[in-house]
Amino acid sequence: MKNKWKNLKREMKKNRQLYFIVLPVVLFYIIFRYGPMYGSIIAFMDYRPAKGFFGSDWVGLKHFSKFFNDTYFLRVIRNTILISVYSIVFSMPAAIIFALLINEIRNSKFKKTVQTISYLPHFVSLVVICGMLKEFLGSDGIITSIFSFLGGERKNLLMVPEYYKTIHVASGIWQTVGWNTIIYLSAMSSIDQEQYEAADLDGAGRFAKMRYITIPCILPTITIMFIMKLGQVMSVGYEKILLLSNTANREAAQVISSYVYDLSLGASYPQYSYSSAVGLFTSVINLLLVTLGNKICKMLNGSGLW
Repeated sequence: MKNKWKNLKREMKKNRQLYFIVLPVVLFYIIFRYGPMYGSIIAFMDYRPAKGFFGSDWVGLKHFSKFFNDTYFLRVIRNTILISVYSIVFSMPAAIIFALLINEIRNSKFKKTVQTISYLPHFVSLVVICGMLKEFLGSDGIITSIFSFLGGERKNLLMVPEYYKTIHVASGIWQTVGWNTIIYLSAMSSIDQEQYEAADLDGAGRFAKMRYITIPCILPTITIMFIMKLGQVMSVGYEKILLLSNTANREAAQVISSYVYDLSLGASYPQYSYSSAVGLFTSVINLLLVTLGNKICKMLNGSGLW
């Protein structure tokens, strides 16, 4: 034990600069991520700010039971899962395909131009993005005009509940597809070029090299990204929902996070304990999905987060 402690002290002294660099990140997660987890106990009590944590009454699983029997339960669960699943099914392949196409570009200037243009939507404020969508999808918007030209009815597409999930997912792909390619391009850059040279000698074309070299080599990265996506299935952000939803599409747009927002910050009488119980429920489900997804991925291809 003493030897291990001495080795640890020696290691920390030797690489103290690196530990100082990591220290702010560690402190950030301790203070702003792990510290607030203590507040989750209000999900099991009738929390009153005036009484505090120790003065509020404990009620056990009352708020969880209330949520499971809520008339909005099935709606928000269904909308959350559908939007998340659609995002995974369409956004991940879009980013991978786009990264493969960029990787095949040989003209460096053109390649950098394409990457820069594809990254730009990521840096645009979500408020601006949603404002643009409202203009494009309005009765006289450009997307509505194209939709009408193809035979659809000319009307505000955001007012049609059936279209909301498509709009939400498609706009998300447009905003993030370029940025999401960075991790895949980084993985491709680490592939041994001798494999491509050997494939050239065997007469393999570009698509064959993509299929038998590039994709298998980045499969561990794809697996990790997929598992991380599973950890966000129940955590669709409320910001975009609040900016794009209206009285017409509210039923199709409301997800768990927007429901929690309405209960906690959007209500005249905030239900802190109830909203905390709903948030804790989603976190537990996300944890279970990550654990299950990691186990399945390790069984299938031997890659995982841990």
